[in-house]
Amino acid sequence: MATAVEPEAHVEAPAAPPGRRRAIRGAMCITLLTGALVASIPVTVGIGPVPIPPGTVARILAHHLADLGAVDWTTAQDNIVWQLRVPRVLLGACVGAALSVAGAAVQALVRNPLADPYLLGVSSGASAGAAATILFGFGAGVLGLTGSAFAGAIAAIALVFGIARTGGTLIGSRLVFAGIAVAFALQALTNFLIFASDSRDGARAVLFWTLGSLGQANWTTLPIAAVAALGITTAMTFQARGLDALAIGDEAAHSLGTSPTRFRAFAALLVAFGVAAAVAVAGAIGFVGLVVPHLVRRMVGASHRLVVPAAALTGALVLVWADALARTMLSPQEIPLGILTAMVGTPLLIVLVRRLHAR
Repeated sequence: MATAVEPEAHVEAPAAPPGRRRAIRGAMCITLLTGALVASIPVTVGIGPVPIPPGTVARILAHHLADLGAVDWTTAQDNIVWQLRVPRVLLGACVGAALSVAGAAVQALVRNPLADPYLLGVSSGASAGAAATILFGFGAGVLGLTGSAFAGAIAAIALVFGIARTGGTLIGSRLVFAGIAVAFALQALTNFLIFASDSRDGARAVLFWTLGSLGQANWTTLPIAAVAALGITTAMTFQARGLDALAIGDEAAHSLGTSPTRFRAFAALLVAFGVAAAVAVAGAIGFVGLVVPHLVRRMVGASHRLVVPAAALTGALVLVWADALARTMLSPQEIPLGILTAMVGTPLLIVLVRRLHAR
């Protein structure tokens, strides 16, 4: 007697765990951001008062980097691309990366989603130090400017820590209030230095510089910003576990073997280094360190192992395109980059505040 053969049951493959799905999604986002940044470089280099096709830009880059291809462009195009715009675009990418990573770190350190490097007085300290160099000639060249900006940033963060430290501990809320107070004081100091200076040209230079610009970019200033961006991104990526712990709370950090006070001090020094270098070469550019980390967390989640590299790439991409817009919107006049980022960042900040209030 024949036996009935039961049909095979359909067995569904088990779904990937949520952590793995987030990791895959984060890796895809980082890959796409990297591709978008690489593709944006030749396009944005070609944008300006004298437009140059991306194909010509790519051939000029290939010629300088690998001595490839026949020269079919003019000397003027070569100088515009290689001497002026390539350093500017790369500098914008480095500054955007450094500010965005610094913003993501500060938001974790103080557990405040509306925090950025300005909130801890770091940017104001760097601005005061650099303004003193420009107006009174302390230091020389870009290295002197960077050194004075870094000294001002370190002095600011040390002052904030000194005010906020109570009973040997550092709490995020106290850091916020101390940072606001120090930032206002240092901004007043910068204004006083401008007022006290006898140099009208110096005062005008400081005023334009405090609004943010990549107009002084060259191959000399680029290494400083590149080292700062690479250094802060690499260090914060390796310290992602500590950032995750602090973002949850000090008790969670203690339970994971991380000292909140020591880690905040270490991370704040890294933030000061990255912001000081960015301010020294590009002036004060706001909203990048505040808005970009929030955009990134919506893409890759809250884990800083993904947030930090994604913030670096997104910040670089945002500032590269913002600078392209700043130098063409009112061509031949250039809009200070800080004004443009504030114009774009303010509506985003309002939306962010409304969403946080609705939770």
